[in-house]
Amino acid sequence: MTLIATTPVQVPVAPPHVTLGDREWLLDCHCATPVVELLRHQGWDVSSDPYSNVHCSSPDQRVYVGFLPETKEAARGELWHIHVKDADDKVAWSETFGPGVPAQAVAGFFAALIDSPNRGCPCV
Repeated sequence: MTLIATTPVQVPVAPPHVTLGDREWLLDCHCATPVVELLRHQGWDVSSDPYSNVHCSSPDQRVYVGFLPETKEAARGELWHIHVKDADDKVAWSETFGPGVPAQAVAGFFAALIDSPNRGCPCV
């Protein structure tokens, strides 16, 4: 069998390399704003309670995100709580992030989930 390319292959251009010593890594931002803005823009319900905790629910009510700085869980190092339910309304998986994780990193986590709306993984 002979394979013939019909269109030229475009190799992506790598961004300029920055040496790790010259990079300033994101180390702070422990507020809920980056995550809340992202989720609100995607149509999620966002509410807060009198204790400064923020609660977010996806439009289909199957994903819960809690920014819970004033809870006993936060005292144990669990600032962010994420719960994803399956079609039977059972928690399929959950994740927590501690206070040391910048809010922009948590927002990036959600951006990746929102960008992959299919249940299956394309590599399977």
